[in-house]
Amino acid sequence: MNFFQGDRLAVNFQGDRQAVNNRQRAVRLARGPLETFLRRVQEEVGLQRADVVVCLVSDAEIARLNEKFRRKKGPTDVLSFPSVARRKPVRLRASGVGLKDGEYLGDIAISPATARRYARKNGRTLSSELRVLILHGVLHLLGYDHETDRAEMDRVERKLRKRLGLA
Repeated sequence: MNFFQGDRLAVNFQGDRQAVNNRQRAVRLARGPLETFLRRVQEEVGLQRADVVVCLVSDAEIARLNEKFRRKKGPTDVLSFPSVARRKPVRLRASGVGLKDGEYLGDIAISPATARRYARKNGRTLSSELRVLILHGVLHLLGYDHETDRAEMDRVERKLRKRLGLA
């Protein structure tokens, strides 16, 4: 079961095998390149056989999710909903991360409208910003937490950004 299944205002993805679902209309974008990038991230961190769903949502929807799950007001750029609570992050290894074939890793919600604002602020393209957020979300699904892990997530993310050609 994925995060969005029981949420009455969100989308039920059951049976929807698309890795990236666009459920917003504020920002026009191509889903295909984002799906390709998600597959690259999965390969890079050894998750070829794990399922991840990325849902592109409106600012209003991500603000609602942010309030409901983090008790923070307003929209944010990305939220991650792991299928399993991890005490420690999954260690990335060349041989993969040790997840079962077809294991459902979790859901990532991204607001392209907020991402566009952050991209402008940081001097990046929207495409680049969305890729950064996909990578960031996947690391959260693996148990990394930049708010509590003494910069471990930041180090891993910087290394992966370089390998994936992100600024």
